[in-house]
Parts: sequence; structure tokens; C-alpha cells
Amino acid sequence: MMNKHIQDNLTAPIITNKSSKTKLLGVAALCSSALAFTACQPASEEAPSEVDTEMTTKTADTHDTDMNHEAHDMDSNMTEHAATTEFGKDYMDSMDDMHEDMMEGVQANDADVAFAKGMIAHHEGAVDMAEVQLKYGKDEDMRKLATDIIAAQEAEIKQMENWLEANPDTDEQDYTKGMHKAYLDSMKSFHEDMMQGILSEDADTAFAKGMLPHHQGAVAMAEVQIKYGKDKQMRKLAQDIIDAQKSEIDLMQNWINQHS
Repeated sequence: MMNKHIQDNLTAPIITNKSSKTKLLGVAALCSSALAFTACQPASEEAPSEVDTEMTTKTADTHDTDMNHEAHDMDSNMTEHAATTEFGKDYMDSMDDMHEDMMEGVQANDADVAFAKGMIAHHEGAVDMAEVQLKYGKDEDMRKLATDIIAAQEAEIKQMENWLEANPDTDEQDYTKGMHKAYLDSMKSFHEDMMQGILSEDADTAFAKGMLPHHQGAVAMAEVQIKYGKDKQMRKLAQDIIDAQKSEIDLMQNWINQHS
């Protein structure tokens, strides 16, 4: 007989909003694993008790719920801000896509895989923002920076995509939950500043004030990778990102100071 706790999860109403997407993936995987385990139990062997299964499920659900709450908080921040310019609306759209893909990517179990998947989404967001700047911006320095960002980060996206083809995710590791929390903390640290920056009425200022915290977020993510990751190629990439983006952070900060 199907465990009642599992059956309740399987028959629960389906939620389709973006902020619950991540949790649904975790719950679906949990239910699938639990069903497979129950079905494979020998007839003479006692299956896990309902209490044991419920405790395991609650532990996993607590972790998924924490991540889901963080995602919901960031989504709520986005809806509380309303862009009044065309480039601001384009930035909001790119941030929405980036946020969803990053949340999914960094939930990989393996640290190197989580870094690659999360950073691909982060880089894609930077490329989108740079393209918005080239469409609307006039300042030569900011347009050159946008062009440099596209060239550098598209190359790194390709590098990470190639690496992922040869390096699939693993089972959950001892550090996985701590790593997930570290990534969520790194996202929160730059999200609100980005939201404020892109609402500027000037296209060049919006790019600089939005991209600066975006770069700071990349540095924070790279530092998480250096703490947890083991793959030499991904650790080197993380350090390269820190070095390159700190230099560009200084450039943008100086530009903002001169044009404030």
C-alpha cells in the first residue's frame, strides 16, 4: 500500500507560479524516489514505518521550503518595483529570466555543477543587460564596457556548457545544504541593489548602477565555488571571474561617482 504521506503529496493541487517551480521539482523527485524504494522492498523485509518516512520527508521539505521562501521574497521585491522607462522594462524582463534560471541551477547537489549552472544563468543575465545598454545607452565608456562584457561572458558560458556535458550532477553531498544557503545569501546581497539601480531615468546610469551589484553577485558566487568546489577548471574560472569583475566594479564605481 502506498505510504499515506506520499499519497497526499501526489494528490495535492498543482501550483504553477514561478516562485514555486523549484519546490515542485524537489517534491516530485522526493516522491519518485520514495515510491521506487517502497516498490523494491522484499516481501519478507519490513518497509520503513510511516513515522520514519514522514520524518525524512519533513527534513527535505524544510530545506525546499526555505529555498522557496527566499525565491518568493526576491520575486516580491521585483513586483514591488515598477520600471517607467523602456530600458528599465527590458532590464526587469532579463532579471526575471535570470533569477528563475539561477535558482534552479544552484540547487544541483555537486558544488562544481551548481556553480557552472548558476553562473551560466548569471552570465546570460549580464549579456542581456549589456545588450540593453547597447540599444539605449550613449556613453562611450559604458558602451565599451557592455561590449567587453558580452565578449568575455559569452566565452565563459560556452566553457561552462562544455564542462557540464562531461560532468553530470552527483547525489547529495555532506556540504550540499550549506552550499545552497551560501548561494541564496549571495543572491540576496545584490538583488535589491540591482532593482534600485535599473530604475534610473538615464540609460547609462541604469546600466552602471544595475551592472555593478550584478558583478558583485558574481564575485560572491565565485567565492562560494572556491569554498566548496573541487574541480580545478571550475575553481580557476571562479578566480578569473573574481579578478576580472572586481576590476570592472572599480570602473563602474568611478564612472558613477563622476556622473552622480
